[in-house]
Amino acid sequence: MPGRTEGGLLPSAAFRTFKSVWAVTTAVDRERLKRELADKFGGDEETLRAVSRQGRDLADAGRIDEDFGHELTVAYVVDELADAPEDHSLAERWNWWVGSLDLSQGGYRRFHVRPDVVE
Repeated sequence: MPGRTEGGLLPSAAFRTFKSVWAVTTAVDRERLKRELADKFGGDEETLRAVSRQGRDLADAGRIDEDFGHELTVAYVVDELADAPEDHSLAERWNWWVGSLDLSQGGYRRFHVRPDVVE
């Protein structure tokens, strides 16, 4: 059902975007993501901070919900990064996943973690 404004109905795409951002924003707690990434993949404080910040930014953007029809959660991020090659560092795992999203959907490059910043 579309949202309402004073002048009438919101366009359904605008309502979906608003709804998606709201739903996704509540699903990724940056500190929880940071803790779970550290437990599963290790990494220094700088890398954990950069990856968790990008994870939160990705959640806030609502792209996963728009492109795949479900919200981004901490568990989902951890599961996706677990699929990366075993020898990859945390930043490499993140970039491997975001790179695959960018290849399949486009528009995810801005969520990459710059290697020169974390290594």
